Amino acid sequence: MDYRWYMSMKRTNVYADPEDLAIIKEAAKRRGISEAEIIRQGIHLAAMANRVWDEPLFSRTFEGQGRTPSKAEVRDVVADAVRREADSGSGTAT
Repeated sequence: MDYRWYMSMKRTNVYADPEDLAIIKEAAKRRGISEAEIIRQGIHLAAMANRVWDEPLFSRTFEGQGRTPSKAEVRDVVADAVRREADSGSGTAT
């Protein structure tokens, strides 16, 4: 096994509900991985769910008509894009 990743990890202690630990134990056995790996995955998911990013997700602005398009306009644009994608995949040009 490759344990190079282990050196960058920090050890910590947490209190956990016994029912949660039983579920983790059963899942680890079923998946063939360690309980610690499942706990690390959970910690990573919690960390990412609570992360504050340095810049907003939508930091760029786009020029448009300044109004919300109608359902028909959206449908037509999507249909055109699907047709273009299908045509480019078949080797024919529109």
